[in-house]
Amino acid sequence: MSELPDDLAALDLADPRTFRAHDQYEIWRRLRAEAPVFRNAPRGDRPGFWALTKYDDIMAVYKDDEHFTSERGNVLTTLLQGGDSAAGRMLAVTDGKRHQDLRNVFLKAFSPRALSYVAERVRENTRHRVQAGVEMGTCDFARDVAEKIPINTICDLLGVPEGDKDRDYLLDLTKTALSSDEADADDEDAAEESLVARNEILLYFDDLVTEHRRHPKDDVIGAMVASSIDGVPLSDDDIVFNCYSLIIGGDETSRLTMIGMVPAMLDHPDQWAAFKNGDAETKTAVDEILRWVSPAMHFGRTALQDVTVRGTKISAGDIVTLWNSSANRDEEIFDAPERLDLRRSPNRHATFGYGPHFCLGAYLGRTEVGAMLEALREFVGEMHITAEPELVHSNLLSGISSLQVKLLPAE
Repeated sequence: MSELPDDLAALDLADPRTFRAHDQYEIWRRLRAEAPVFRNAPRGDRPGFWALTKYDDIMAVYKDDEHFTSERGNVLTTLLQGGDSAAGRMLAVTDGKRHQDLRNVFLKAFSPRALSYVAERVRENTRHRVQAGVEMGTCDFARDVAEKIPINTICDLLGVPEGDKDRDYLLDLTKTALSSDEADADDEDAAEESLVARNEILLYFDDLVTEHRRHPKDDVIGAMVASSIDGVPLSDDDIVFNCYSLIIGGDETSRLTMIGMVPAMLDHPDQWAAFKNGDAETKTAVDEILRWVSPAMHFGRTALQDVTVRGTKISAGDIVTLWNSSANRDEEIFDAPERLDLRRSPNRHATFGYGPHFCLGAYLGRTEVGAMLEALREFVGEMHITAEPELVHSNLLSGISSLQVKLLPAE
């Protein structure tokens, strides 16, 4: 990776190539120290935007729905294009009473009690996948082990038919919707493929919602079909947009965290040994891995009125991005943030966001990451990376798309 430019104004945080050319954590260190409220300059027809990199500033914006809104988009892809067509319908891009009413529709289905049976299936599936990886000896940990676990879990909840056909199809779409595995892909081609993938996901769930209306089922789509807000049933569009959000959110974060935990452990053999020996508990290890990997680098807001952050004026209508991957390494919040510590407590990481939009699937995500940690501890004696990891190409997601490893069985 190349050194950062002396003039930070040359950085473009909207360009995925920035995160391949430079160490993102060096970017965040410089910005936290020199420009914690950073103005990313306009490029061509694309508007500029603000980037917040300090933990306290990010948390303050997350909980402030008076001065900032999600309804014009919550990621750069949509914010820079002028808005999100799902605003007011999809939970992630809805605020105020409508947001709380929609959230209440899902809270029961995503409560720890309701998900207890799902958690057991997650553990069984994870054990099976890790055992299979060990039996293979050398495998692609991303594609052979990790990626089938979260997609199957969220598909179970949404009532997607069992079997590889539909689920592999949706997995391919979710992997294309917000990122690319091809670092040298043409930007316009990648953007077009991403748009097509997002539309294909919507079309798939439009058909599935129609099927649920004909033949009601006891799953999350079934709960949405049966729900009303202020006496008005949720429309097909409401349900389809939220299915899109759930499958994207339910797959990406857990999948990339599971993959990322392997190089994290290998780079910190003392921590892997501590977990293997039982000196680090699963609960603290899960949160530290989530902090360390930070799979969703940012989320976004739009300023509703003029506001000042650290003495810098942000004007009404400005795009503001909140960089979780920087917040999770903030020296003012975390002791030795550049050190993986599976016993770290407290650990107030920003991976699941904060405030009204705190991730609905946080419990499920922690369950999946914990299941992977425990399966590795049980079945794997040694892990060795056998080829250079392939990284995702994205300005939103950080992680590995392909990870060739040799897994030696535990004795």
